[in-house]
Parts: sequence; C-alpha cells; structure tokens
Amino acid sequence: MADTQVACGSYEKAGKGDVDNDNIILNPNFDNGVDNWAGRGCNIVVHDSMAGGKVLPQNGKYFASATNRTQNWHGIQQDVTGRVQRKFLYEATAVVRLFGSNVTPSDVRTTLYVQTSNGKDQYIGIANLQASDKDWVQLHGKFLINGTVSKAVIYIEGPPPSTDLLVNSLVVKRAEKPSPAPAPDFSNIAYGENIVQNSDLADGLNSWYSLGNCNITVANGSPRIVPPMVKESLGSQQPLSGKYILVTNRTQTWMGPAQTITDKINLHVTYQVSGWVRIGSAKNGPQIINAAIGVDTQWVNGGQVQVTDERWYEIGGSFRVEQLPSKVMVYVQGPAAGVDLMVAGLQIFPVDRKARFKHLKNLADKVRKRDVVLKISGSKGDSLLGASVRVKQTQNSFPIGTCINRNSIDNEDYVSFFVKNFNWAVFENELKWYWTEPQQGNLNYTDADELLDLCKKNNIQVRGHCIFWEVPGAVQSWVQALSDTDLKTAVQNRLNSLLTRYKGNFQHYDVNNEMLHGSFYQDRLGKDIRPNFFKNTNQLDPSPTLFVNDYHIEDGVDAHATPETYIEHVLGLQEQGAPVGGIGIQGHIDSPVGPVVSSSLDKLGVLGLPIWFTEIDVSSDNEYVRADDLEVMMREAFAHPSIEGIMLWGFWELFMSRDNGHLVNAEGDLNEAGKRFLEMKEDWLSHARGHLGDDGEFKFRGFHGSYTVEVVTVTKKRITQTFTVEKGVSPLVVNINLANVGGSYEAMEE
Repeated sequence: MADTQVACGSYEKAGKGDVDNDNIILNPNFDNGVDNWAGRGCNIVVHDSMAGGKVLPQNGKYFASATNRTQNWHGIQQDVTGRVQRKFLYEATAVVRLFGSNVTPSDVRTTLYVQTSNGKDQYIGIANLQASDKDWVQLHGKFLINGTVSKAVIYIEGPPPSTDLLVNSLVVKRAEKPSPAPAPDFSNIAYGENIVQNSDLADGLNSWYSLGNCNITVANGSPRIVPPMVKESLGSQQPLSGKYILVTNRTQTWMGPAQTITDKINLHVTYQVSGWVRIGSAKNGPQIINAAIGVDTQWVNGGQVQVTDERWYEIGGSFRVEQLPSKVMVYVQGPAAGVDLMVAGLQIFPVDRKARFKHLKNLADKVRKRDVVLKISGSKGDSLLGASVRVKQTQNSFPIGTCINRNSIDNEDYVSFFVKNFNWAVFENELKWYWTEPQQGNLNYTDADELLDLCKKNNIQVRGHCIFWEVPGAVQSWVQALSDTDLKTAVQNRLNSLLTRYKGNFQHYDVNNEMLHGSFYQDRLGKDIRPNFFKNTNQLDPSPTLFVNDYHIEDGVDAHATPETYIEHVLGLQEQGAPVGGIGIQGHIDSPVGPVVSSSLDKLGVLGLPIWFTEIDVSSDNEYVRADDLEVMMREAFAHPSIEGIMLWGFWELFMSRDNGHLVNAEGDLNEAGKRFLEMKEDWLSHARGHLGDDGEFKFRGFHGSYTVEVVTVTKKRITQTFTVEKGVSPLVVNINLANVGGSYEAMEE
C-alpha cells in the first residue's frame, strides 16, 4: 500500500458499519488509510513498513506515523463524539512505538479531550507508558466521562518534538466488569507466631546469613524487654534473650543480617515487623536503619528508623505479599558503609485484625459515647408508667469526609453517594495554587466556587487544602522562575487573594503542605516564612483552624517523618509564633497495622492539639483485603481520643490518586470496601428501646450526634422529639415534657 498522508486539522466524518465489533474507534488499524483520523498539530502518514522493512506492524497490515511534530502534544487523534456515553467505563488499548534519529525512550500518553455542554474544556488522562524505537508496546488504560459533552476527541501524544510517533492500532471498548476475587482464607493462620527462625539466637546463627561481604556474629547486651508495639499487638510476652547480631566490615549500606522466609509467607496476610536496632558509633552522624523485605526482585519497606546516638531503638512496620513469590527474604540494612550494625529480637508475625477490631470497639464506646437520661413528664392525667420509648440516632457527629473534584460532580450518582455518606469535604486540587493561578495573573476560582456551592447546599463542612505546598515538584514553573523579591510579593498576593475571597468559608486550612518533605519556600525566603504563612493566614481569616499536614507519620516507614520529628516541627513553628491549631496526618498507607498506627497517635497526642487523618486511602487488588485495611484506619482513628476527624482521599474508581483504593466502581457499583465503609457508619449509630419505669426516666449510652426519640403512652398517645448528644463526661439529661410539645403531641390511632 502506498503511504497516505493527511495534514493537521483535516477530518473525514465516519460512515456507518465501520466499527470493529464493539470498538468505538473507526478504521482502528488504518486499513482504509487515514479515513476518520487526523493529525493533532502535525501530519499523519500510513505505512505498511518503514526503514527498509525493519519496522513492520505488530498487528494487521498497516500503521500510522505522526510526523513534523513541534510540540509534545502533537499526535494522532480521532473524533468520537456521539460514540462515547457518559457514566460508562471504557478501556483504551493502543499499540505504539517511536521512530527517528537519536531517539531516546520517552512517555507516550493516551488522552481524551472533551468539551462540556457549557463550553468548558477538559482533558482526561487515560494511559501513560514509556516507549522507544526498539519495539511496539501496548498502552492500556480506562476512562469515564461524568458530564454531558458536546465534543469528544481521543488522541495519542507525548514524545519530544521531532520524534515520530507510530500507532499500529487503537481499540476503545466498553470495559467488562471483572468478577471480584474471593475473600482470602485466613482460617489456618497462626496469628502472633514469629516466622523469623532462631530470633532469640539460642542456636547461634542458624537460619541467618550475611547479605553481602560482611561479618555477622552473636553478642550479648541487647534489651530484654519486648518492643512496645509488639506488646500492644500480642500482650504480655516472654523477655528477650539479650543476644543480638553484630554486623561488622560493612562496605555497602545494604549489607546486614538476612533470613529467607519464603515458605512462611501466606498471601494477603498482613505481617507486623518489629525489633531492636543500634549502631556501633554515632561519630558519622545520624543513620537510617531499615527492615527490608525482598520479594523476588522487589524491595518492600518493613520499617525504618533514624538513630542519632548509640542507644537501642525500636524499629517497626508492616508488609503484605499479594502475588505468589518465588523467594522472600528479610534483611536489615541502612547505615553508612563502615558503621557497625546491631539487630536484636527481630519478629515478623501475622496480625489478627479481627481481634483488634473487637478491642477498638470497646475503646470507641469509651471515647465516642455518653450516658443519656431522658426525663419524661406530662400534664396531669397522663399515664407514663409503661410507656414505650424508641431512640434512633439519625447522624453521628464525628466528621467523616472525602476529597472531591470538579469533574466528578457532573456525575449525579457520584454526588448522591457523596452527600449521603459524608459530612465533610476537601477539594483534591481545586484550591491549590497551581490550580487557581496556573499562569501568573490568570486566576481560576470557578472550580473551587462550584465545589464550595455544592457543599454549602448540602450542609457539608469544608477543609481548605492547601494554601502553599513546600515540595518543589508541586510549585508551578512561573513561581519557581521568580526572583526572591518577586516571589515574596507573589506569596503575599496569593494569601490576600485566596483568604479574602473565601473568608469564613473553610473550617480548616492546610497552610503549608508537607514541610517535612520539601522546603521550596523556606529555601528561597528564609526560615521565618513558614511561621509567617500561619500568622498572615490567621490575620486575614481568623476563623479557620490552621493545620500542618504531612505523610508517613503513622506507618513507621519514613525515618524523616516520624511522630518525634513531627512534634519537633510543630513545636518549632509554635515557638516562632505560628498559630498551629491542628495536626494533619495524611494516611496514604499500605498494609496498616493497628498498634503501629496507634503508637504514632499516642506520641502526637502529647501536643494536645486536635489530630485529623486528612487523606486516608488504602490499596489492594483484593476488595476484602482493601476493606480490612480501611477498617483498620477508620477504627483506629475513631477509637483514639486525639483524633477529631477522618477524611478519605476519594471513593470513586478512576477519580482517586491510587489504584485499587476505591469504594465504588466507576459505574456506581459498591464493592466490598464500600460495603464495609457503610457497615462501619451504621455500627457507629446508637439505637435503644424499652419502657418507662416509676421514675419516668429512660437511660441509654449512645454515640455523639443527632437523635429522634418516640414515646408512646399506654393510652396510645405518641410524641416524637429530637435532641443532640454532645461530648461530655457527666450524663446528659434531656427533659421531655409531653404537655409542652404542642403539635407533635397527638392521639395515636387504635
């Protein structure tokens, strides 16, 4: 076939009968040349081969090339208007490669452009993959259109200008709904049993070996007490032996003691890791020690701690294996070459999450409930003895929220689930500086305004996330390019613009996000800028509580973001006059273990500030395991007295930053994690019923929140009344006088 070329902007309307099975792409393999295809900012050419036959199609007879590309977004596109429907999940699969001289591997993307019915442009990322000129690769992803659109165009883009982009085929079909994996069978798991062999070193170094060319020996003098997080998980334990592994002659950071545990690992089981570690000398400064799990070729973080002196430190974390491995190894590593390492009492054991949940329910009853006394009286002649009382809680007042985004609220099913199941919200991106001012002076508050209007309409409280973000990668390029003087001006303009516009609308602000993991503004404007962010925010809008917000605080896997470093960080801000009013823990966590999480909360609780989980998400291919992960985080939070709210970082498939973390599938189906979420919410509602005694009182203990009580007398008169149970130590007394109720006091039909 001769090469066929079409210039940028030309487009031929599709005819009927040109769809390959259910594929909405017309002429998907270029059998009809460039029919139905167009160049996006470039030219496209159809070939049967290139480079003297060295480049041949992987499938079919032909492929297309996008040539004369001068921008990354130039590529190959097809108009699919009218062939994609809103609220349907689609899968897109493209076969692509690169071509040209001096080609370097680069990202190729599949993107959907839609124009909404009100003329707004949206770009939906579908898939992203690195391609090269060596072979064809498959680009695969899913997408969903939430709102009504007037135009839809799918295109393939991405390589640097001057690199030709080759496309062999594109298939876009309605996604099949896979059957969920069954619940794992945990019936034969030996919970609490240490799978590390010879952990106490009673048999010397049997089962242990050195990873790398270092020396390991057994020595005496390590702690005999069990690490606190193990005790929290397992209760009282026998004292440790006092023996430890001494690692010397370390010439690489990864060198240390190791043990193979392949045959001890069960799929989908969550394991807690714990032990004591120490370094031989602190003269080289702080050292990071890591309990690592090698799963075939992958490295999994099982816990991390920074040691600053020659004391023993507790190390703790968790991990899970979800695909059958050929080899699993645990090893301890991390200090600089030449620094001796000591490891004692290393334990890895499966965690009984169900038992922990029972414990947390008892704790939650103490923290989140209050005794209530309903004192019921009536007018003369009313017979109250034996009257039936039915108490129903209509809403728990504990804040449970989620992040939302502008694109999602065009989907009425998404909105329905949101307003029904959450009482707080936070905007995923729409309040961030890079969103509200992508180019200097070009302000965009429309998206945030629309989200805020939705929340106000449904009486949902809102957190403000975030005013600034310290991580350099989250700072837009025009801000980074400013001089220090201009940056200071831009920062003040940002504060004035945002806080003046939304004064009184947000209950919280994350003032400067992730200060433990980035320092862009501090590096550019000095150490005073951080407390000044808080001071200026408070001056411009005194009403919201001002939060710090960071990640990995609760999971033990980041030595730079421990509870201790977070406490030091908060105290430092307060000493400089920053009105820090709350602590945000994001909660992007893998295989969470309750005692590891609660240990962090206990430590942070000494600050006396309200703590919120601000961005919880969990991830597992197996919906049942995901449900367990979510329950761990929510129950640990609900049972802890320092926690004052939970925010999920999304709930709907494709509209979350992590894969396999959703509660609701793209087309609105509740999965096992979603069902568990609703079960927990129902579990946190109190109901009671019974009869009045001689004293006219009815007593119960209930969660904080809103209630309705119905009283039916023996003479068949009924009254309903609402009341609220607030936090408090002493019993709440609610007086209900049947004579004063007015119109709600009515005769009940026989």
